[in-house]
Amino acid sequence: MTKSNPVLDALRGRRSIRKFTNDPVDREDIATILDAGRWAPSGLNNQPYRFLVIHDDDARAESLAECTKYGHIVKAAKALICIFLDKEATYSEMKDHQGAGACIQNMMLAAHSLGLGTVWLGEIVNQQDKVLDKLNLPADRYELQVVIATGHPDQKGSATRNELSEYMLEDF
Repeated sequence: MTKSNPVLDALRGRRSIRKFTNDPVDREDIATILDAGRWAPSGLNNQPYRFLVIHDDDARAESLAECTKYGHIVKAAKALICIFLDKEATYSEMKDHQGAGACIQNMMLAAHSLGLGTVWLGEIVNQQDKVLDKLNLPADRYELQVVIATGHPDQKGSATRNELSEYMLEDF
């Protein structure tokens, strides 16, 4: 892949960041990230995702840190973007989960474009009931998809990928 453009560069350049500086994340940047999420595709355009932003000075951040083995990342983040599916707005479990994934990717790419770092904390969904309880959200209405830890990067990320041919079921 040799073509270069801003979208492809962002896709190739975004990395998971697990260490953050003490600089706060601007409210305007958070709004931009959330807006990027709402533009993700969803089946029937039902847009079943819902967002909750928790800043580092919110006591709920400490509570969320207790819900994951990655609590140190939760505590280091300046903002936590929690993404849920609203069960009252869903129509297809598979399509709605796919839409949530697209929403999450949009948000992480938007954050990257703003010079912010993020990491997708998916392990926390193993404690979904505990998370929903700590956030005072009804489990019969919301399904936790991810918590995105966000902040100004205090590390460089790295990643490798297999050759494209290793993913292909047949030549194209």
